[in-house]
Amino acid sequence: MSDTQRDIRGVMITVNEGRLLLPNASVAEVITYSDPEPVENAPDWLLGRIRWRGWRLPLLSFSRFAGWSKEDGQLGAKVAVLKALGGNPKLPYFAVLSQGFPRLVTVSRSGLAEAHDIKELPLGIHSRVTLNDDGAVVPDLLSLELLIDKALNQAA
Repeated sequence: MSDTQRDIRGVMITVNEGRLLLPNASVAEVITYSDPEPVENAPDWLLGRIRWRGWRLPLLSFSRFAGWSKEDGQLGAKVAVLKALGGNPKLPYFAVLSQGFPRLVTVSRSGLAEAHDIKELPLGIHSRVTLNDDGAVVPDLLSLELLIDKALNQAA
């Protein structure tokens, strides 16, 4: 198998103070930001719920979650709707605030390098990487789903 056959399509999502790298297949849609319905007693990183195709999706600020920034910068903001992996019928999707449009990238073995010690990684982050010299984090989507579900249950 040649290297080009092992390349995968990814999506680079810019969030305040950082970037997220996700497999293209995990992104269901990118939509325009609108103010979410607040969720009482939720952590500050859970911005509320947004409406999408008949669902009320939890909207996550990854910057707040990771402790990178308390600001989310709404001008030109978009929302990346992500497919949940955990099989929870109440949480088939969740959303992440994005600064501008996420961009498609080709992730090749030669262009991707891990940039961390495994012990340094906080909860919700699978790895820190560089892709063609762009720094990014690969979020741990399953952990995020479990934390969102826990926060929604505690807020209810």
